[in-house]
Amino acid sequence: MTNLRRPLGLAFFAAIGLIACQNEQPKELPNILWLTSEDNSPFAGCYGDDFATTPNMDQLASEGFLYTHAYANAPVCAPARNTIITGVYANSGGNQHMRSYYKKGEEIRFSPQFLREIGYYCTNNRKEDYNIDPEQTKNIWDESSGEAHYKNRKPGQPFFAIFNSTISHESSIHKWIPTEELRHSPAKVKLPPYHPDTPEMRHDWAQYYDKLEDMDSWIGDKLKELEEAGLAENTIVFYYGDHGGVLGRSKRFVYETGTRVPFIVRIPEKYKHLFPTEKTGSEVNRLISFVDLAPTLLSIAGIEIPDYIQGKAFLGEQKTADPEYAYMFRGRMDERYDMSRAVRDQKFRYIRNYMPYRIYGQHINYLWKAPSMQSWEQAYLSGECNAQQSVFWNTKPVEELYDTENDPWEVANLADDPNYAEVLERMRKANKDWVTGIFDTGFIPEAERSMMTQNMPMYDLIRTDQIPLDQIMDAAELATRGIKENRDQLVEYLQHDNKTIRYWGATGLLILGPEAQGAKAQLEAALNDSSPNVKVVAAEALYYLGEKEKGLQAMLDVLNHPEPFARTHALNALDYTNEFNPEIKQSILEMLEKFDEDKSPNRYDLRLVDWLFEKNQVEEKVLIQNTAL
Repeated sequence: MTNLRRPLGLAFFAAIGLIACQNEQPKELPNILWLTSEDNSPFAGCYGDDFATTPNMDQLASEGFLYTHAYANAPVCAPARNTIITGVYANSGGNQHMRSYYKKGEEIRFSPQFLREIGYYCTNNRKEDYNIDPEQTKNIWDESSGEAHYKNRKPGQPFFAIFNSTISHESSIHKWIPTEELRHSPAKVKLPPYHPDTPEMRHDWAQYYDKLEDMDSWIGDKLKELEEAGLAENTIVFYYGDHGGVLGRSKRFVYETGTRVPFIVRIPEKYKHLFPTEKTGSEVNRLISFVDLAPTLLSIAGIEIPDYIQGKAFLGEQKTADPEYAYMFRGRMDERYDMSRAVRDQKFRYIRNYMPYRIYGQHINYLWKAPSMQSWEQAYLSGECNAQQSVFWNTKPVEELYDTENDPWEVANLADDPNYAEVLERMRKANKDWVTGIFDTGFIPEAERSMMTQNMPMYDLIRTDQIPLDQIMDAAELATRGIKENRDQLVEYLQHDNKTIRYWGATGLLILGPEAQGAKAQLEAALNDSSPNVKVVAAEALYYLGEKEKGLQAMLDVLNHPEPFARTHALNALDYTNEFNPEIKQSILEMLEKFDEDKSPNRYDLRLVDWLFEKNQVEEKVLIQNTAL
C-alpha cells in the first residue's frame, strides 16, 4: 500500500523543542488523552440521536471536532485494537480472527514504543486485548493496569494516556434490569426495520441507552479530572467507541451499525495549527478509521511515520489528503467462521462475502446471552418476522451495496440494481485493490495458516514467494461467485498443488450445491486431502450432494486432528447438517478426552461442543471460560 509521506525536516526535532515553523507552533509536545468506550455506535445527541442522553459527549463535540465518518476496521474489539496499536490492518498482519494469539510481523512496532522513545509517559488503563502473542506485547507501556494514570509521570513530562470504559459493553444487556428501573422507556424506542417488535428487543434497546448515559457520565468525570489537574489547556483529547454495537446485527457485522463509531477530538487553542477545520464545534466529514490512529499519533508528536504503516495521518504535519475509501474486515467471530470485506466511501457501503453459504445469524454462545437475540430467533422460528427481519436468518449474497445516506439501516441491497452498476464496479475494484495491496491473510483458512506459521509470523510469510497469494485470491473470487459454468475450473482448483487453492475449489463446489453433482468423484478423493480445511469443505459439499455417510465420517475424522482450529472448522460444518446420533456424540466425547490436556486459549472447539450438546439436549456439559468479546 502506498502512503503519502513528506520529509519531516526540522519538525522531527519537536521532542527537544527546536521547532522552526509557521503558525507559531508551541515548543512543548502536547499531552494526548484517549477516552475509549466499548461496543457503541454514534448514539449521542451530538450525532442527532434525540433519544440519547449524552450531555458530556455533546459538550466535548461543541468544544472540539466531531468526525461524521469514523470507522472501526473490524466490528469486534480484539482485531480492531490490533489495528489501532500497530497502524496495520489486522487482516494484513494475520491477526484478524477474534481472540487469536499469532505473532506480529518482525518490522511492526507499537505506537507507544515510538512515543516513549521521545520522552512520552505512556499509560493504558487497562484493557489491552491486542490479538497478538502476549509475549510480544510485554513492556510496551510505562504502565498498563487498573492503576495506570498520567499523574504518575515525572514533573513536566508529556503523556499519552488511555482510559477504557466497559460500561456500554455487550455484557451490559445480559442481565435484565427491571423495566420500572430504566430511565429510557422501552415504549419510546425506535427499532431498526430489521428488528422484530418484541418486548425483549425494546427492553434491551432501552437498557442499552441507559448504559450509554452512564458511559457519558464517565466521560464527564475523566474530563473534569483533567481540568482539575490543570492539564486541559495542554492536552489533546480523543474520544471514540472501539466498534459499533450492541444489539443483534451490529457488533461483529461489517455494516454501519458494526463499524461506524462516535469520534470526537478536542484540541486546545495553543495547538490551533492542528485544527482539522477553522472553528471548534465543527463537523469533519473526512473518512477516518482505526488504522489511521497510529500514524496520526506519530504525526502529532513529530515522529516520522514508517513506510510499513498502512494508515493515513489525519492530523499534524504528515496529514494526508482525504482518502476516498475506508476498509473493513470480518473473520472468525469466536467459534464461528465467516469472511467478509467491506469498503465505505462518503455515501456507499460495499460488502464482499466470501462465505455466502453461511447465514448471517450463526449461533454464537456469547451473542445469544442477550434476551433480545433469543427473542429475535424465536420470532423468526414462529413465523412472526417480516421479509426484512428474516434476512438475518438466511444465507448471504455474494455482494451487498447500500446507499447509506438514503438507507441508513442498510436494508435495501442495490448490488443487483442496474442503476448502480457503475458504483458496484468501482467499489468492487476498490476492495480487490485493497486486499491485494495489503497482502490480506484471510484468504488462507485459519487451521492451515496456524500450521504454516510455527517459525515465521504470517505477516512475513505471506510476503515471501512461498505463498502464491494472487492465484489464491483469484481462486477465491471465482469460487465464491457460485456460477455453474465455472465447475470445471473449480475441479481444477480442487486438484491443485497448493492446499489453499484446493480449499477454494472445494468451497466453490459447496456453493454450487446440486450443480456440483458432476464433481462427486473429485470431492470424494478430496476426503483424503492432507489439509483438514479441504477435507471438511469437501465433506460438507458431499453431504449435501446425498453422500451423507461419507461426508459425516470425514467431518468426524477431523475431530482427531491436533490443530484446534481444524476441529473448530469440522464442528461448524457438522452443526449445519443438523445430524446428531450416538456415533457423533461418541466421537465428540473421544475428542474431549483426547485433547483434555490442551489448555490453550484457542479452544473454540469447546464452545461448539457446548452448543451442540445444548442443541441436542445432551446431559454432559463442557466447562469452558466464555470470555467477553
